[in-house]
Amino acid sequence: MKIRCILIDDEQPAREELAYLLSKYSEIEIIAQESSASKAVKSIKLHTPDFIFLDIQMPGKNGFDVVAQIRDMTNPPLIVFITAYNQYAVDAFEKNAVDYIMKPFSQGRLEKSLNRVKEILYRTKKNLIQKELKYLLEKTAGIKKTKRISVEHKGRILLLDSDDIVFCRYHDKKIFIHTQSKFYTLYGINTLDNLEQHLASNSFFRSHRNTILSLDQIKEFSPWFHGKYNLIMKDNDKTELVVTRTRVKIFKHLLGI
Repeated sequence: MKIRCILIDDEQPAREELAYLLSKYSEIEIIAQESSASKAVKSIKLHTPDFIFLDIQMPGKNGFDVVAQIRDMTNPPLIVFITAYNQYAVDAFEKNAVDYIMKPFSQGRLEKSLNRVKEILYRTKKNLIQKELKYLLEKTAGIKKTKRISVEHKGRILLLDSDDIVFCRYHDKKIFIHTQSKFYTLYGINTLDNLEQHLASNSFFRSHRNTILSLDQIKEFSPWFHGKYNLIMKDNDKTELVVTRTRVKIFKHLLGI
């Protein structure tokens, strides 16, 4: 799988030089290049890269300002600072940087930084997958599949068989339950987290923060942009759903692929 990064430096020659050196590593994918702190923050939140090369000194806001604005992201990228001044090294590590590289860049020093990034990403993703699998096993062990859930329909409360559920989606502060041809408003459960526990079964999978789907109701799937997967469900509308990049390995494990 590609390791996705963004290059952030106000000097175009520096970005071009770094991009050239990175082109020698087939596993590294440069998904964007930005020339200012404000553009960098927007790009990072849009693309959610695995790591970034971040220039410290830029006109206006600097690299540390970027760090301050992305640190609260759910999955903030790893940071390799770029600097022409050794005085910034201590500050860089205080800002939780993986590493810093000095200008002008050298291939050998860059490779050391990339190795650090790969090691941390591998360790982090491995731990995440192990925790997710442990959670799924604990959640499903010895639990009888829930057969019915309550939904609203024309002012009445219906009991819906969970086998009829294609997917559940949170939208506009409500949870909607979709079947082959209809959809209903969930009754009595207010969050997807609680619904996920209620439907505790290997047949249901949290593919996205706002979506729970039935693995039995997937018609087909394929790799999509940025490491995600695109699914087509078995409902009459052939609804397309997305498995986020951080959930793909769990998804493939549950399907045995």
